[in-house]
Formats: sequence, C-alpha cells, structure tokens
Amino acid sequence: MSEHQTVAEGAPGNPLVKSLVPLVVDAGIPIASYYVLSDGFGLSTVAALGWSSVVPALRTVWDLVRGRGLNGLALLMLIVNAAGLALSAVAGDARLMLAKDSAVSSVVGITILVSVRGRQPLMTAGLKPWVTKGSAAGNAAWDRLRAGSEPFRRAERRFSTIWGATLLTECVLKVVGAYTLPVHTMVWLGTVLTVVAVLLAMVVAGGSSAEPMEKMVKAEIERGAGDEERAAGAGAPAVAAAGAGG
Repeated sequence: MSEHQTVAEGAPGNPLVKSLVPLVVDAGIPIASYYVLSDGFGLSTVAALGWSSVVPALRTVWDLVRGRGLNGLALLMLIVNAAGLALSAVAGDARLMLAKDSAVSSVVGITILVSVRGRQPLMTAGLKPWVTKGSAAGNAAWDRLRAGSEPFRRAERRFSTIWGATLLTECVLKVVGAYTLPVHTMVWLGTVLTVVAVLLAMVVAGGSSAEPMEKMVKAEIERGAGDEERAAGAGAPAVAAAGAGG
C-alpha cells in the first residue's frame, strides 16, 4: 500500500462539510420543498408542511439503520417527529404543525438535560469522536480521564447542558412565533431560529467544553506516552544486566 493511499484512507472528512450536510437536509430541503409545493403546485399549507417533513424523517431513519448501535438521540427525534406530524395532520392546523417543531426541540432538550444527571450525558456520543479524533490513543485517554478526572466529567456535563438549554430556548421562541406570526413567515423564520440555535450551541459548548476537553485528552496522551518511554527505559538496564549475568 502506497503512502498516498494510507493518508487518503486515514484522512478524516471535512468537519465543515459534515456540519453543513445535516443543515441542508433538515433545513434547506424542507423549506424549499414547502414553497415549491404550496406556491408551485398549489397544495394546502398543511399538506405542504407535511410533505416537506418527509426527507428529514427518512434521513433520521437512515441514520438509525446504518448506525453500529442504537442512537438514542436519533431514535428520540424520530419518535417525536412522527407523533407530532400525525397529530398535526389529524388536527389540520398549520400553526400546530409549526409548533410541532418546537415540541421536538423541547423533548430533545429536556431529555439531554435529564441525561446530564445520569451515567452518560446524551451528547457524549457525538462529542467523544470529535474530541478524540477517533484514534485509539485518544479513546484510551478519554476513558482514563472520564474515570479519574472530575474537571473532565464536569466539562462533559456542561457540553450537554448548554445544548439542552439552547434547544429549550429555541422551543419557546418557536411556539411564540407559531401563534403570533404569519405561517409563511414562520416557515423560514423557524429554520433560521434552528440554525442560529445550533450554531450558538456549537460555539458556546465548543469553547467552554469541547476545546478544554481536547486539551486534556492531548495532555493525557502525551503523559501516557511519556510513562511508556520511562518504563521502557527502566526495563532496558535490567535486560542488559540479565544478559551479562547469563
């Protein structure tokens, strides 16, 4: 295997692209399809909103199916989204369908906040690969820090707390907007609120939690490597002495 092939296979994907893909699928396609279906094809507001939710729902199912294990957050969003869509379709209320999105944010946000009190905060599943870069040394350092470092665990909990609180705030704003602003306005404004909430959570949680955790993991990796070097150095004289004695 050539050096070029090794580098290509080991190179991680562009983080910016990975961050934008969910936003395009979950936000860009639904808002575009809503206006195409309502203004272009003459569908009712309720029907257009319903059909515009199909693509993000399918993506959630696909993410769940292709995952190596059960993704609790993806499953939660799938269940809440399906239930909210069914309820809105029965009610036939366009504003209720818009408010349904806030129900997703609120349930997910509350679940994330509750998980902070448990053994593993819900956002840890996405945080760990980002902090460790997926390396064996990084994963091992994460496990050691999580077992023996309270500052590390506190940063982990803070990361999920910020995300949960941000989603709850987004929920309140969407509910208010859904019942006070025109439906056409809230279709795009709701997406803007979601994007702003996600970006805000990424910046705040990243700066206050993810970055310090990355530094702790890096320092732990270096410390572990130093311990191995010292152990190897201490073992070398013993091996030499044993050889001389033989």
